[in-house]
Amino acid sequence: MNDLLELMKERRSIRKYLEKQIPREALERIVEAGLYAPNAGGGQRSRIVAVRNPVLSEKLGRLNLAHFNRATLAGSFVSAEQPSVIDDPSMKSGFYGAPTVCAIFGPTDFLYSIPDAFCCAENMVLEAHALGIASCIIARGEETFDNEFGKALLRQWQIPDTMIARCFVLLGYCSGKYPAVKPRKAGRSLIVEETREHD
Repeated sequence: MNDLLELMKERRSIRKYLEKQIPREALERIVEAGLYAPNAGGGQRSRIVAVRNPVLSEKLGRLNLAHFNRATLAGSFVSAEQPSVIDDPSMKSGFYGAPTVCAIFGPTDFLYSIPDAFCCAENMVLEAHALGIASCIIARGEETFDNEFGKALLRQWQIPDTMIARCFVLLGYCSGKYPAVKPRKAGRSLIVEETREHD
């Protein structure tokens, strides 16, 4: 069994994918990992739709980026090895050519809808890495389906009007060299020990 902390340290967000599709069995395990993610009150409200179809994934990726506003972002650089749409304005798809994309949906009017969805996504990318599959978590779920094509897909997938896309997990195989770890920034954690001063 892999050490979980080492898995976390090794995993990278990949934005360059080979055209090679991932196995169906691996996808099923990754989705299952998402279904076992922590969720508010144990309500299991999130839904996952896995699109193992490169053509449809590309179409959704273009819709994901259609109304992307770079002016709302903090910072202007992500990676030279694995550039994002922030780094390269010429990119047309927010899904970077990943052959499989999982959309994670949550209730529209539920306080913990977004945290629940991203907990699903985190479980999924860790399981993907354990299986040797590259991944990336992508936001902008809400606007991706806010068009006629997207709404038709939601009807086809039987996603109720009370749910909305919160995020995506991209899955595939890394094209090129796997990125090295970035050093962790200092000053991002604090441990407060128990003392008698506060009794």
